[in-house]
This record gives sequence, structure tokens and C-alpha cells, in this order.
Amino acid sequence: MTTIGIIGAGNIGSQIARAAIANGYDVVISNSRGPETLGDLVAELGPRARAGTSAEAAEAGDFVVVTIPLKSYKDVPVEPLAGKVVIDTNNYYPQRDGVIAELEDESTTTSELLQAHLPASKVVKGFNHIASAEITSDGTPAGTPNRRALATAGNDADAKALLTTLYDQFGFDTVDAGPLSEGWRVQRDTPAYVTRQNAEELRTNLAAAKRYRDM
Repeated sequence: MTTIGIIGAGNIGSQIARAAIANGYDVVISNSRGPETLGDLVAELGPRARAGTSAEAAEAGDFVVVTIPLKSYKDVPVEPLAGKVVIDTNNYYPQRDGVIAELEDESTTTSELLQAHLPASKVVKGFNHIASAEITSDGTPAGTPNRRALATAGNDADAKALLTTLYDQFGFDTVDAGPLSEGWRVQRDTPAYVTRQNAEELRTNLAAAKRYRDM
């Protein structure tokens, strides 16, 4: 059975864990405070879930979700993620993360920062432009009219295919936004950010996105 490692047990991480368990995955989830603080969540998730350190979640996962405050991305363990698909949910909020110069001047994107930190991993952008509660409430079966769509951006075709499968299992269509460098099209303050949209609407919103410097 496939195991998903989840580094970060906040709103998004816990919701992805719930959706994963509902779809038959095993989960190893971690946070910055230690596995002993995740007893209530793991009890809720049931026997397919266990808590671990971030290194244990990285090691155990067949693929791994990184969903932590962006300011902490350099704390993500590197070695156990080598060769693995890493789904990055991060967004940049200067009031939380502090000012990151290369994001301020838009010379890179949040997922490219994580990819640079994890050079042997296959980073793919996902789950960053949906409100956390809607991960488990808005999914519908494939073919449902007006099915909600989520975007992905990545440099690796296999990583994108994995995320597309996961989105579909969780109840969402996928729109490919291009390489990691195009991940800015679903960052905060863009038309696609935290908006319920079907695939056609999402494509329109991605195309309409503007760089912060052009707003």
C-alpha cells in the first residue's frame, strides 16, 4: 500500500491526511513540535496513520507533501527525499515568513526555492490555492459537471502525473500550469487563488494572472 509522508500537520497537512486515509493511503505525518503532540490527530485518522519526525515522514513516504510555513523550507530533510516526488503546497506571506528577496523581486518562485533545497527530488506544486477545509468538502467524482479544478506546476512529467492522479482521487480535475517557474500564477492575490473554479475557468484565471510588479 502506498504511504504518503506529510511534513507539516497544520490546516492543509491535516486535511490532506484525512483525504488520503479516505482514499486508502497510509500516512506518516510530522510537525515541528514532535510526534508526541499529534496524538489526537492520529487517533482521529485511525490505524492507517502514525506520527513521526519530519525525517521519518520523509523516509517512510513513497511520495511526500511539504506543507509548512515557507520560512522553514530549509528545515525539510534533504537526503531521505532524494529521488522522490515532493508535493509543495507553500505560499509566500511576508508578514509570516519575513521578506525573501528573490521572491520580492520575482526572480524565482516558492517551489523553485524548495527544488533548489532538494536538488535530487522531483518537486511539484499542488494544493496551494484551495482553502484547507475544501480539500475534503469540494471533491466530486470524475465527470461531474462543473467539477472543481486545481493547478499543478512542475518540471518532471512523472511528478505531475502522480499529482494529477491524487487530485482525481480526492475529487478534482487538474490543469497544468507549466514548469515550476510558472507556479506564481496560483500564488496569493492572483485570480486563481482560493477560488472555486472548474478547469476552463482555471485556465482563464491562470492566463489572466499578473506579476506583482505589474499590478
